[in-house]
Amino acid sequence: MNFSFFASPRWRAWGLWLLPVLLLVLATVRPLSMPDEGRYAEVGRWMWMTGDWLTPRVDGIPFFHKPPLLYWLEAASMAVFGVTPWAARLVVALHACLMLGLMAACVRHFAGADVARRATWVLGTSMTFLVAGQYVNTDMLVATWMGAAIWCFARAFMHEGGIHANWARAGFVACALGVLSKGLIGLLLPGLVLVVWIVYTRQWRKILALPWVSGLLLFAAIALPWFVLAAREHPDMLAYMFGKHQFGRYTATTFNNARPWWFYGMAVTVLLFPWIFFAAADGVQRLRQCWRKSTSEDNAAWVALCWIWVLAILGFFSIPNSKLIGYALPVMPALAVLVALWWQRYLAPRAWSAGLFAALSLLGVGVAVFANHYAGQFTLERSTRGVAQAVACQVDPDDVLAVLDDYPYDVMFYAQRTRPIEVIQDWAREQQEAGDDWRRELMDGVAFDPPAGAVLQPMSRLAALRSDPQAWVLAPRWHKAFRAETYAGFSEAYKDDAWILYRGVNATGQLAGAAKSPEAAEQKRLRGCEDQGKK
Repeated sequence: MNFSFFASPRWRAWGLWLLPVLLLVLATVRPLSMPDEGRYAEVGRWMWMTGDWLTPRVDGIPFFHKPPLLYWLEAASMAVFGVTPWAARLVVALHACLMLGLMAACVRHFAGADVARRATWVLGTSMTFLVAGQYVNTDMLVATWMGAAIWCFARAFMHEGGIHANWARAGFVACALGVLSKGLIGLLLPGLVLVVWIVYTRQWRKILALPWVSGLLLFAAIALPWFVLAAREHPDMLAYMFGKHQFGRYTATTFNNARPWWFYGMAVTVLLFPWIFFAAADGVQRLRQCWRKSTSEDNAAWVALCWIWVLAILGFFSIPNSKLIGYALPVMPALAVLVALWWQRYLAPRAWSAGLFAALSLLGVGVAVFANHYAGQFTLERSTRGVAQAVACQVDPDDVLAVLDDYPYDVMFYAQRTRPIEVIQDWAREQQEAGDDWRRELMDGVAFDPPAGAVLQPMSRLAALRSDPQAWVLAPRWHKAFRAETYAGFSEAYKDDAWILYRGVNATGQLAGAAKSPEAAEQKRLRGCEDQGKK
């Protein structure tokens, strides 16, 4: 195969525009994954539907695990593009594009256009951009704003005439948006990286020259109002968000997702495959140079920044017992830059390097597309996308919809219901035994709004619903606890591989009214309800 076309400067420049297009296309082809995408997309939908921009809610219950920036932007996106998974993913995708653009602009500044384009190809053809860049949660948002803060402050410090005030102010703004994305790490981790780098490069005298007054005022004006207003409405919110879900998760050993200390080595390999091996080669080369005391580079300060960026953040997240692959996203731009610098220095002069770079780019895209497809197929095993069609087309807005044995975050989103789902459990037992899962999530939220806790119903509620023709119950077929006898006395209204929708019956054992055919709703999108006729 002839790769000379891919080696041309024109392709390297204009071909980059295909990556955001591919990202937006991939964002349309899979259902919402559970639990994260279903949860975060639904919080945004609920916020848009109710107009309550202060209190994020799941099933009408306050949800204070994260600050609201993602939900605000999702609500705005849905107001423009409608309530679709793509509209929710658009927020994350635009942040991924911003991450890519900021990296390219900064690298162009200190290493030139060729290295900037190469770094953009490295990051843009990886799973970081093409998969994580359209996964609905807060990880890409905070990673983008953390990266923006680091780049902006670095530009301010590396300005030849002393501190560049406007770049520094932009860094304060980025920190504020990072805090609104995911809390204190949006400020803490950029600060950690920059402090270590400033000390390493002996620039500490410049710290006093930062525009502290205007910068802190900008930070406070952006980051603080929501926390103040939300805490006034829900006094224990700050202790819950920062105490339990940030400091608590960092220090505790009882949360989910326990992983070994080397987990993030695997995470960055997956997220930056196949390019990560060239970043490792750069690391080995620089260790050799340090050992020989032969380091001399025009952009040595920027290289040091990238390595401190990687090591400080991965080191920080390696300490707690709980680890998630998304926590590695903030270091991806720095790793992409290191790959590009190493390639430009050691491989770019070789005649065959253009072909290899093109082949690796295509490999990265292929792996990302396959991973996206596989994730979609895996999600279908539990997705409510099918049963939500039946709910939307058969269940009246005022009818009772309940669920037993699980909580499907995505059904409200797909069915676009306005009435919360009743969640039937032995809540007295769950209060004692529930771990870090959806049960604890719902119970914790009730403390901030006790009336909203009316949706948490005891097991005795199931008996009452059996004789109510305006009552419907969702049952997870895939759940190991599912038992068909539990739903005896209900009428089956819809069934697919993942879920069954049951309906209550009247005292004579007959359905009230003419129920729609389950087959009519099966595997159709919400717009198919017009063809069926809404009940």
